Amino acid sequence: MASTYESFNLRTTPEKFYIEPCDDGSEDVLAIDRVSTEMTLTVRRDIPASAENRTVCGLMGTIRLVAGMYLVVITKKKKVGDLLGHAVWKALDFEILSYKKTILHLTDNQMQDNKTFLSMINNVLHTDGFYFATDYDLTHTLQRLANTSPEFQEMSLLERADQRFVWNGHLLREFIAQPELHKFVFPVVHGFITMKSSCINGKVFEWSIISRRSCFRAGVRYYVRGIDSEGHAANYVETEQIVQYSCAKASFVQTRGSIPFYWSQRPNLKYKPKPQISKTVNHLDGFQRHFDSQVILYGRQVILNLINQKGSEKPLELTFDKMVTSLGNGLIKYIAFDFHKECSRMRWHRLQILVDMVAEMQDEFGYFLVDADGKVLLNQDGTFRSNCMDCLDRTNVIQSLLARRSLQSQLRKMGVLHMGQQIEEQADFEKMYKNAWADNADACAKQYAGTGALKTDFTRTGKRTHLGLLMDGWNSMIRYYKNNFCDGFRQDSIDLFLGNYAVDESDWNTPLRDPKDWKFLTLPIIMVVAFSMCIICLLMAGETWTETLAYVLFWGTASVVTGGLILFNGLDFVDAPKLVQKEKQD
Repeated sequence: MASTYESFNLRTTPEKFYIEPCDDGSEDVLAIDRVSTEMTLTVRRDIPASAENRTVCGLMGTIRLVAGMYLVVITKKKKVGDLLGHAVWKALDFEILSYKKTILHLTDNQMQDNKTFLSMINNVLHTDGFYFATDYDLTHTLQRLANTSPEFQEMSLLERADQRFVWNGHLLREFIAQPELHKFVFPVVHGFITMKSSCINGKVFEWSIISRRSCFRAGVRYYVRGIDSEGHAANYVETEQIVQYSCAKASFVQTRGSIPFYWSQRPNLKYKPKPQISKTVNHLDGFQRHFDSQVILYGRQVILNLINQKGSEKPLELTFDKMVTSLGNGLIKYIAFDFHKECSRMRWHRLQILVDMVAEMQDEFGYFLVDADGKVLLNQDGTFRSNCMDCLDRTNVIQSLLARRSLQSQLRKMGVLHMGQQIEEQADFEKMYKNAWADNADACAKQYAGTGALKTDFTRTGKRTHLGLLMDGWNSMIRYYKNNFCDGFRQDSIDLFLGNYAVDESDWNTPLRDPKDWKFLTLPIIMVVAFSMCIICLLMAGETWTETLAYVLFWGTASVVTGGLILFNGLDFVDAPKLVQKEKQD
């Protein structure tokens, strides 16, 4: 089984970084030249006694910014649990260390740009949800790992990793090129992992959720929608539910991803920007690439499209249906379920309609099951690919219901549940199950939309509550603010971290200093002044009611007209990404 070193001493001198493994019996030391940036192997006795020493939990990799190269290290970690006997860790804190001893060689503008780029990298690193293992491949499902060759098993974790889910892939590019360095680094996944020990009928079993976010077409809610030319869907997440009992193990895999054709939904200060379907590209090419890869990876596909079938979402539903029909692939089935219509007026029990509708297909797909002797008894032959507009709230609710249905079958097969027993009847486990899936929803939502998920009161309790509606309203307000005024920076941060934008040290003009249009400052100032004057006129009435009314009407009209102009020019006022060209954002 491939593995990497578990922890390191970072020894620093003015000339070099020395990465010394703390594992017993390890002799090799990684030396990074801070001037030439060359990476070589050396031994402990070559480390100068004067080197500063500190312990680090792992290396994320290296990245080039305006001031030169930086080393990104994990400084704090927390154990999530054990998966098949292998420790799984969550990275909690990071540090970005400069190769250069000083940045005095930079101009003032370059220093400011470098500072901004550093804050972008920190922004991504401190988006909760980075996980790793040093002796287990977290990027693959149990079924994929079971169907591999002995040669695959001997590969390093870097070589064998599913590149869709390696979030530090760009940071590791220097290491990947040198196989002798692979034991010093590991793939880091982004998403959500929880591991729980549970007991039903006196039988103790381990239950886990692993959600792996794809780093292809990664980004934030409104700036990354649809697919790219390679067929990669925005906000694509593979979620695997794993059960371990008495050396037997089972898993059930689902996927979610943005509606897979070319569409956008740019923030423009409106509460819900209207989705726009591109009219200038061939949608079917990218659509086919997306589902060809899905069928190869997961088998048959059942699409659960949960968006509204009226209003601004209706054209997306009609186009999705048309695309599946045009593709004519018998391995792909399309089911549209208007989640909001069916569950309106708190009728959440109607979700059972969809669960019952797909029950036969779910039974045909099955799940992956291995007995205590390591013999594969069942394989999962297809997946449900769910989506709503964001692939967050509605999607997670449905995925949790399908996962519970699969889990019930698995636990019966393993002998944990008796025939006829329902998971819902196991109060302690049911509470833990619902909370874990709600935590999964919150994690995915924070990473894509900037806030916790909506509708988690239903996921946590099985009921929709008025308090839950109020919390959804609060989260929606925060999402509105972040999506309009923070997400350009967040999108730039992700593009920089993943290598979609590369900093060129020789380029003296970065896109960060893109000047704002005159309207950006002028109109808001006019609107605030006009609105303030309107309030002042109301509070400090003139000599006559007619005079007061005239002032209020004048300033009120000025503030309304200015507000209208701001909304009309909404695209100029939102925080838009600066680091990539528009066609890349689309």
